[in-house]
Amino acid sequence: MNGKKLRKSSTDRIISGVCGGIAEFFGISSLAVRLLFIIIPSNLILYIILAIIMPEE
Repeated sequence: MNGKKLRKSSTDRIISGVCGGIAEFFGISSLAVRLLFIIIPSNLILYIILAIIMPEE
């Protein structure tokens, strides 16, 4: 493993930084991650859980 950890983004955040953190971890666009959370309604529950349990950057 390269030492990367999944954390909320401190720079790319709109609500809590969850999507920005996921995008930074996988090296993809945060817009793509946000669209996935919007398109699939059940992801709202996952987003709330991640916002609570993901550590800050």
